[in-house]
Amino acid sequence: MTQPQQALAVSVSAPDELVRRHATQGATLMAILHAIQDDVGFVPPAVVPPLAQALSLSRAEVHGVITYYHHFRSEPPARVTVQLCRAEACRSMGTEALAQHVEGHTGCKFDSGHHADTELESVFCLGQCALSPSMMINGELYAKVTPQKFDRLFAAAQTRANAGTEETA
Repeated sequence: MTQPQQALAVSVSAPDELVRRHATQGATLMAILHAIQDDVGFVPPAVVPPLAQALSLSRAEVHGVITYYHHFRSEPPARVTVQLCRAEACRSMGTEALAQHVEGHTGCKFDSGHHADTELESVFCLGQCALSPSMMINGELYAKVTPQKFDRLFAAAQTRANAGTEETA
């Protein structure tokens, strides 16, 4: 079992252990949620009750933070996640035309959840304004992305995702 699979197994079968590992003294709710998501790729709903108890918060308060911030997810991410900057600088450099190309190429729509192991997310500023349009694919930052460059990057990300799946089989 790979390390991410082990972490996922822990998150599903032992949410108390996951909370105990990350809810260190003085840690804020946001810091703990980020640490859990960094660990297992998402914030499992089963961690809400033990996390609320550990921080003396209501489950509603913890759930509210998870659902309010776009960054947090309550289910495992897609195998390939594309985050496209939709801020003004990237818009001025053609990101909306690129978004249409990405949707057509992947068969997915932005901000509509998983589809065929791919997820497209709009983000607002990746700090690459002078190198617009920019995007991240599975956490890797790319700048001056054209439709042709996207096609190559996306194919490579799919190949890596498929190779990772074959290793765990």
